[in-house]
Amino acid sequence: MSQTNAAALQGPWDIIVVGGGNAALCAAITATEQGKRVLILESAPKHMRGGNSRHTRNFRCMHHGPLSVLIDSYEEDEYFDDLMRVTDGKTDENLARMTIRESEACLPWMEAHGVRFQPSLSGTLSLSRTNAFFLGGGKALVNAYYATAEDLGIGIFYDAEVTHVNIEGSRFTHVDVTIDGQSHRVEGRAVVLASGGFQADLEWLTRAWGPSAANFLIRGTPYNRGVVLKDMLDQDAQTVGDPTQCHAVAIDGRAPKFDGGIATRLDCVPFSVVVNRDGDRFYDEGEDVWPKRYAIWGRLVAAQPDQVGYSIIDSKSINLFMPSVFPPVVADTLEELAEKLGIDGAKLKATVEAFNAACRPGDFHPTELDGLATEGIEPQKTNWARPIDTPPYYGYSLRPGVTFTYLGLKVSETAQVSGPDGPLENVWAAGEIMAGSILGQGYLAGFGMTIGTVFGRIAGREAAAHVN
Repeated sequence: MSQTNAAALQGPWDIIVVGGGNAALCAAITATEQGKRVLILESAPKHMRGGNSRHTRNFRCMHHGPLSVLIDSYEEDEYFDDLMRVTDGKTDENLARMTIRESEACLPWMEAHGVRFQPSLSGTLSLSRTNAFFLGGGKALVNAYYATAEDLGIGIFYDAEVTHVNIEGSRFTHVDVTIDGQSHRVEGRAVVLASGGFQADLEWLTRAWGPSAANFLIRGTPYNRGVVLKDMLDQDAQTVGDPTQCHAVAIDGRAPKFDGGIATRLDCVPFSVVVNRDGDRFYDEGEDVWPKRYAIWGRLVAAQPDQVGYSIIDSKSINLFMPSVFPPVVADTLEELAEKLGIDGAKLKATVEAFNAACRPGDFHPTELDGLATEGIEPQKTNWARPIDTPPYYGYSLRPGVTFTYLGLKVSETAQVSGPDGPLENVWAAGEIMAGSILGQGYLAGFGMTIGTVFGRIAGREAAAHVN
């Protein structure tokens, strides 16, 4: 029931859900199925509903045996070890393990609510054991949940910007929301905050990162401006996370400033050498399999001059990774490629020749750690180190692409938000706005959807129980 008239907006509502992505929808559906009257306030227009969930493609899931499209098993300890490696231990173990355990029950719940899955895609994201891929991608998931929400009679308002979440003492009373230029006060007995991070507020991002943030690309939705997060911080809600930490990956430098999505990510790095503006390598391109290390490259490129890098491969590797949305720059010589990319040809040739000389014989296995490493060069490349010597040569420019920020609201195991003096009585949070509770740094493929689904369901359940 998508309505825009003021009378319909007023309710009364048991639960108001602020946000319109995966976490918000999971919360709204769960609460409604427990008999509650629920309102979704989505700041984006209908055609862009769903936040960053529109751009996702998989869900990382624990399982004790084959489950839906997932093969073999993926147990709690292995899952947690994977998370610890990418976060360098910066995570709340209790919340992380709870999220991992709860993920197993989420997949059949998702299927029961219209989400369809397919086997994992080929290329460097070989995740058939750990990640379930959405048939039709994240937009299909979002559409399935909205269809369910409409069938359940959930109130849905688009272009609805929540500007204030009113907290009196430790209790939520109402939200102020602007729709069609008109401000409305909407009361509810509980609220679930699922409105994302602040990455689309470039001024806030620049305050956190400094001037270099001007060169970042925001690959997620332009509607996650942190308005609700800032409002809660202004009311002394407890926070977690570092404002400079985020899910940032290396994306095609030709991507748009906002909303390029997952299609702009480049998966060629493990089979390349990556150089900066000056033609120098700066990190081990083969450190680990790509799903576990791709998310560090946004920060690595952000630390380089002009926040730019260049991935250089040859014809031996062009078909080993997911195709790029923009075609690579191609040339018959390294000098010609460098000229097209805008870097010094002699320097690039020298860097590649030094790399080639450091490569050693061995067996190359593109889908697993193969130990094919360089010797006598820094930084070393520890896997997939083959000479780049077979024309034509290909190149991509890289920019930091920010998906979502980790500064967020502190929550408990029950998704309850912490105020200045303890838990807020009737306020819950789910998704990116609280993901910093678990992700201190780094990222693990598909884990954002896991956090959103697990905590969305918990928040909906707990808010419904409170209303009872």
